[in-house]
Amino acid sequence: MSARTKARKRALDILFSSDVGGDAIGVTLAAEAKRAANEPARESSWLYAREIVDGIVDNQDEIDEQIVANSRDWKIERMPAVDRALLRIGVWEILHNDEVPTAVAIDEAVELAKEFSTDDSGAFVHGVLGRVARTV
Repeated sequence: MSARTKARKRALDILFSSDVGGDAIGVTLAAEAKRAANEPARESSWLYAREIVDGIVDNQDEIDEQIVANSRDWKIERMPAVDRALLRIGVWEILHNDEVPTAVAIDEAVELAKEFSTDDSGAFVHGVLGRVARTV
């Protein structure tokens, strides 16, 4: 598994934990930073995970607008928390990270949805991110 795939999983953990636990992302991010400082072998995945989470925090309104506009009648607050986090990661990578090809961002989000969410989540995430990609 690549360092970026691991980083996406870490970012998913941070976003999901914050969302479900009701903590501010900054609190969850600080706890993860403390843990990462004690695990130097995981530094490469930590750096990209932090970049993802910081990017989502900095651009959350734009990212959420894209999700809502492209989710076809799904309110963002009604989406499963895992799907919501994965969509935010995917949209951030599509819109704000030129180093990641759009197809890779979509594929990675879909694979994580299949692994960590509902049976229908992979198709849902693929559909939303595909529509986002076509609009940019």
